[in-house]
Amino acid sequence: MSGAISLQQDFFVCDFFAAVPKHDLASMEHPLFSLSTRPDRRILEYEHNGVQVTVTPSVKGRATIFDADILIFCISQLMAALNAGRPTARTLTLTAHDLLVATGRETSGDGYKRLREAFERLAGTRITTNIVTGDQETTTGFGLIEAWQIVRKTRGGRMVSVAVTLSEWLYRAILAKSVLTLSRDYFRMRKPLERRLYELARKHCGRQAAWQVSVETLCKKSGSASPRRVFRAMLREIIREGRIPDYDLTEEPGDLIRVTPKSALVEPGQGRGPILSPAALDEARALIPGADVYALEAEWRAMWAAMGRKALRSPDKAFLGWVRRRAIT
Repeated sequence: MSGAISLQQDFFVCDFFAAVPKHDLASMEHPLFSLSTRPDRRILEYEHNGVQVTVTPSVKGRATIFDADILIFCISQLMAALNAGRPTARTLTLTAHDLLVATGRETSGDGYKRLREAFERLAGTRITTNIVTGDQETTTGFGLIEAWQIVRKTRGGRMVSVAVTLSEWLYRAILAKSVLTLSRDYFRMRKPLERRLYELARKHCGRQAAWQVSVETLCKKSGSASPRRVFRAMLREIIREGRIPDYDLTEEPGDLIRVTPKSALVEPGQGRGPILSPAALDEARALIPGADVYALEAEWRAMWAAMGRKALRSPDKAFLGWVRRRAIT
């Protein structure tokens, strides 16, 4: 257990089943998490385009990219509540089993043990940065989570219910909706670098036709501690295997990497696909309360692309008709 949580504090109960996975933009943009599978006790100093980040691990090591699954689960739950108009709080109570299942982890005794170790690394890792969250830019230091506590456990000592208090920095980012939707296949990726490359592709490519980046910059932004030649070899293996969801990576002359969406959302000859109005997105929110309307839009666009990218007389009507059918099923 790390950092006692006051029982007087307001709690948010995680009860949105199958909430759409979300991650905060800052964690996707900057290398806050270790890619090492062994205890990483090095201090990370990172600077890029005016952003400074120092990550200081505890004696148990720096929080890993797999530990971040806990934060993704919490962010996803809070965003589902915000989209449904429900009140939220910085302290969340969650069922350990639900967290393990949602993030594709084992529910064995070892799974619970590793979950506890992840909480300890998250609470012990300290960040000092000037990254903007919401509309505030301040240089501040904080833990990735402020505190955690086993609220209920079995007779054998296995955690059942856990309370987690997020940092003010992260909670402010969530309230400002500075988050992006992740593929549900994210949790199936077992290579740390694969996950990190997906995060960078999702953040920088998004719905653009492509994102081009040098291997040098990609190595820096990934947070990899490997020498450049080793990083390049790992990158080529990942490109060859092609298991990163939603995006294709290709190596180009000049030591460059080009990232493109697998299901391009660009309509040939027109520069972009069907344009939806803000009113249509608002109506979609009303039709399926609590749903991530942008994830629905992306799913609809993928279906439209798979069906031959037919010209639509009224994209709004086509999209809302599809949403209504989804609401019924």
